[in-house]
Amino acid sequence: MAPLYQRSGHPRTRRPTAQNRARPCGPGRRTLCCAARGVESDLSIRLKVTLATLLALAGCLLAVHFAASRFADSRRQDLENETRVTALEIATRLGGALEHHKVALQQMATFLQTAKIVARKVTEKGVTKPIQATLSDGTITHDAQIQKVNEARAIFEAGKASEVGFKDSYKFNIAGYRLAQILGLPNVPMSVERRVDRSPAALTWWVDAAMDESGRVKLKTVGSTQAERASKYLNVMYVWDELIQNRDRNAGNMLWTGDWMLWMIDHTRAFRTSDRLLKPEQLTRCDRAFLDAMRRLTPQDMEEVRRGGYLTKDEAAAVLKRRDRIVKHFEDLIATRGEAAVLFTLES
Repeated sequence: MAPLYQRSGHPRTRRPTAQNRARPCGPGRRTLCCAARGVESDLSIRLKVTLATLLALAGCLLAVHFAASRFADSRRQDLENETRVTALEIATRLGGALEHHKVALQQMATFLQTAKIVARKVTEKGVTKPIQATLSDGTITHDAQIQKVNEARAIFEAGKASEVGFKDSYKFNIAGYRLAQILGLPNVPMSVERRVDRSPAALTWWVDAAMDESGRVKLKTVGSTQAERASKYLNVMYVWDELIQNRDRNAGNMLWTGDWMLWMIDHTRAFRTSDRLLKPEQLTRCDRAFLDAMRRLTPQDMEEVRRGGYLTKDEAAAVLKRRDRIVKHFEDLIATRGEAAVLFTLES
């Protein structure tokens, strides 16, 4: 039988053999083969160049990364060193400032207790008629308020201001100053005990160049910044008077200085033994630092205020009880109104 390719009518074709497959290219085929080999060689070279370029680029990136890491580490170390130096400088300066502050307070106390009284006059304001005295130690001359009042009554009749267990004492000025210092309130002037005309008295540093509350109210124009600052100080006063239960806050013992700081003076009718709040409706806002300081107030702090017999145990205990009521009052307000609406920061 003839092969299949012959049966189909096609001319016989030579089968491919291994010899045929290995036969060298003819002239046309040789050109194509050479061209193919050239392209392959060119592609190989290009790939090698590209690979080398990529490897070089990768090396450069690694070098840059390494250098950047070294720089970042160096800069981080520099910043840490700078931070340590800055923190040390701040601590040193703050420590120096606090030490200077302590020295200044001690100098003021010594001045009030030892300086010679070179002049005096009875002030026009105030029920107890305090004395404005001029003191001098030969180097410093400054005024002070002298209050000798120290009376107690079982019943004090004065209309709406009537009281049971009434006290009006110079000792409360000293206790008030001590408590204000513990709480970080800078606007209660220093008050110390000294004998004047053989009688014990409180000498309180005189606040210079100040107008009282009635003068502030009469001002026709007040800037928004001053008005806001005054409002904050008034809120501090409301809280302070509730804490010490001051029964005699009036325009004459509210003094405003040129920087719109409210100085709270004359606390001879404070520190009652009742734990109730007199006007809680006035307690709408509070200085954040003042509230935190009240939270931290301890019985040991009150013992320091009492030292020298300026408060009784019951009077000191009542301060802590009223403190508890005040703190709870503001915590309730914060829960309902939000902290931003209740607390503020008062710049001294």
